[in-house]
Amino acid sequence: MTIKRIHSGGEFEAKLGYCRAVVAGGFVHVAGTVGQGDDVVSQCKSALEVIENALKEAGASLADVVRVTYMLPDKSEFAPCFETLAATFGANPPAATMIECGLIDPKYRIEIEVTALLPT
Repeated sequence: MTIKRIHSGGEFEAKLGYCRAVVAGGFVHVAGTVGQGDDVVSQCKSALEVIENALKEAGASLADVVRVTYMLPDKSEFAPCFETLAATFGANPPAATMIECGLIDPKYRIEIEVTALLPT
């Protein structure tokens, strides 16, 4: 089995020793991704852009996402993201989980992790 590692150059990749995504076994596993911005919605949009770029480099797209996990330090901030997420994943959304937890830095309001199936 061939494994491809995708790096985005994010600040935590080198610090923590991981890569943005790994392509293996027909899937693209994208690491938990935080975004930039002053609020949860702007961070959500930014994180999705980083994820979309990693998927594109792997040969997939957001339409190929089969699983998504949302992590937020405050679950009440999830609702403002609903419109963005519905627009992103469209009529065929992936299976999803939302977890309330601490993130690596208090400035981050959402972290998103996805798994996508490589198109055949």
